[in-house]
Amino acid sequence: MEPNSGIKTWQWVVTVIVIVVLIVIGIIVFGNKGTPSPAATSSVTPTESVSPSALNRITMTDQYPGNVVYLSSVQVSQPSWVVIQADNNGQPGAILGSAHFDAGINPGKITLSKPMIDGGTYYAVVYSDDGSGKFNATTDQPLKDSNGNVIMHIFHASSSVGSSLKG
Repeated sequence: MEPNSGIKTWQWVVTVIVIVVLIVIGIIVFGNKGTPSPAATSSVTPTESVSPSALNRITMTDQYPGNVVYLSSVQVSQPSWVVIQADNNGQPGAILGSAHFDAGINPGKITLSKPMIDGGTYYAVVYSDDGSGKFNATTDQPLKDSNGNVIMHIFHASSSVGSSLKG
């Protein structure tokens, strides 16, 4: 009987060693993903609200009517606001809601003060952040791309959006 228990003990020791090695490899390979590089932590102070559009963009789909807008991703190069605005003859109009986004790429959700209606056109617009902690349409200005166009995403509210809505 003892030779069998010796083999079982040896198998357990090898199994534990393999598990420990795999854990260590996993930590080495995947452990540094959350640590920003020194270049990523450097601070840049923008002098105006013009940024390359590749660094500032909104990815989203059309939305169900209601009072919540889901953003698949918001990519901004500096802390910014994404503001949902109603349509005013083909231009962004009344502000329905806003949410603050830190620099980087983040998903988001914005709760609106007035619900979107089925068939309506809406705008998700990226605004600068003046650092006050609250959105102010006077001091927080729309960000523009290198061509001078306001960075925005036009979307529609539709009861037939589909299951890919929440990104």
